[in-house]
Amino acid sequence: MQSAVPATGILDFFRDGFEHTAWRLETRRDYAADQRTVEYRQFLQGVTPRNDEDSPWYANVRLQTEQGKRIERVRLVDDPATENQRYLLATTPGNLNAGEDIRYLDRSAADALGLAGDGDFWLFDSRILARFDWDNAARRMELTTDPEHVLRACQVRDAAWHHAVRYEEFSRRVTSSM
Repeated sequence: MQSAVPATGILDFFRDGFEHTAWRLETRRDYAADQRTVEYRQFLQGVTPRNDEDSPWYANVRLQTEQGKRIERVRLVDDPATENQRYLLATTPGNLNAGEDIRYLDRSAADALGLAGDGDFWLFDSRILARFDWDNAARRMELTTDPEHVLRACQVRDAAWHHAVRYEEFSRRVTSSM
């Protein structure tokens, strides 16, 4: 199966599209969706992002994780971290409080492991792969269950997860290097 849907459709998978796990690899240095927000612009001026525990994302993450599902991510980070990567690091406590498990991996380590070239993706239940077309103005997402693509995503997930470090450890390293 392969299909293209609007990227906003990814939210549907977090309501009823997966049974056990949703796993994300974040490889981009910058995300336009973040940069368009007031919160991001305030962060650049030194304002700590607020933790909106009632947001639809956090509420749904809590609902899914309370049902025993896992939502996990590995974020690749440059040295030094970009402003957008520092912003994501600053907003991570809200995600963790909602129930996500987010870990970090230096881009140089990901490059050495051959992981960075696979781009951003979500992997659902180790069987559905969602890739994003960031260059398309319509911001589309392609879904596939092609065994070759899904297997590669599973391999990337396993290697990235093995080498990534928890938020608490990574944030200490980034904070101390600024």
